[in-house]
Amino acid sequence: MKRYNVAVVGANGAVGEEVLRVLSEIDFPLAKLVPLASSRSAGKTVEYNDEQLTIKELTHTVFDEEDVEIAIFSAGGGVSAEFAPSAVKSGAVVIDNTSHFRMDPDVPLVVPEVNPEDIALWEKTGIIANPNCSTIQMVQALKPLDEVFDLVRVDVATYQATSGAGKSAMEELVHQMQAFFAFKLDEAEVKAFNQQIALNVIPQIDKFQDNGFTKEELKMVNETTKIMHKEIALSATCVRVPVLRGHSEAVTLTFDSEVNAQEAKEILSKAPNIVVVDDPSQELYPMPKDCVDTNETYVGRIREDLFANNMLHLFIVADNLRVGAATNAVRIAQKFVQMQGE
Repeated sequence: MKRYNVAVVGANGAVGEEVLRVLSEIDFPLAKLVPLASSRSAGKTVEYNDEQLTIKELTHTVFDEEDVEIAIFSAGGGVSAEFAPSAVKSGAVVIDNTSHFRMDPDVPLVVPEVNPEDIALWEKTGIIANPNCSTIQMVQALKPLDEVFDLVRVDVATYQATSGAGKSAMEELVHQMQAFFAFKLDEAEVKAFNQQIALNVIPQIDKFQDNGFTKEELKMVNETTKIMHKEIALSATCVRVPVLRGHSEAVTLTFDSEVNAQEAKEILSKAPNIVVVDDPSQELYPMPKDCVDTNETYVGRIREDLFANNMLHLFIVADNLRVGAATNAVRIAQKFVQMQGE
C-alpha cells in the first residue's frame, strides 16, 4: 500500500493537535508527518505517537521541500487563503478546516458519511473543504432520515462549546470560573467573547448580518444545502455555552411523509458513526461530557411531534474538535487515499 507524506498546518492549535491524535489512533498509511505553524511556533514541538516532532515554519516552499502529498489546514481562513494555493501548486491535495473555501462552487464540501462521492471533485482546485463543526454532526443524522422520509425543513438551536472559538476561548472560561470562586468575577477578562461566558449563555456566534441571523447560522443553512445536494429550508439559532468541548443541537425536522420515532431510531442506529443514546426510563441521552475524545455523533431524545405526524425532534451531540473538525478531515483523507487506490 502506498504511504503518504502528510502536513498539518496549525499543528499546535486546538484542532491541529486533535488531527495529530486522530492520525495516531487509526491505521493511516503515513510515510512522513510534517507539523507546520507560523514562525512564532517554529522550533517548538508537538506530540505524535509518544514522539516529539519539531514544528517547521509554514512557508510557500515547504510543501515542495517536504514532498507533501496531503496538507490538512487548521490555522484560520487567512492562512488557508495565502498558503493553500502553494500547497496545491506543489502537487498536494489540501483538506481545509476553515470557512474560506467552503462555498466556492468548484471546491467540494465533504462529510464522508453523507457525500463521499464529492471527494472525486478535488481535482478541479486541489482543495477539499471541511464544513462547519455544527453542520457536520447535524447532517450525519439528517442524511439517513432524509433518504427514508424526505426531509423538507430543519429548525435547529445549537449549544456550542467554547473550544469552537479556539484555545484562548477555553482558557477564558476557565479563568472566569476561577475568578468566580475567588469572588472576583467582575474583574475577570472578557476578550475571546463579547460577553462574560462563565455562568452565562451568549445567543451570538460570529457577526450579525442584515437579515438578523449571524454568519454562523447562515453557514449551517448554506452548507447543509451544498453537502446534501438538496434545497432544504433551514433556520438556526447558534448559542455559545460555558462548556469546554462538545457541541449540542436541539433539532426539529419536518418531512414530506409521516414519520415514526421508533423507525427513526432504528435507521439512525444503523447509520455510520452514529450512536443512539435514547432511554428516557433510565434518563439516558447525549451530553457533551460523554462525547469528549470520541469520534462518534450521539443522538437521543428522538420523539414525534405532538401535533404533526410529519415532524420529529431529536438532540445531537459530538466533540466539535474531533467530529466537527479533526476526525472529519482525517476521514476525508482516508477516503481520498482509498479512492486513489481504486
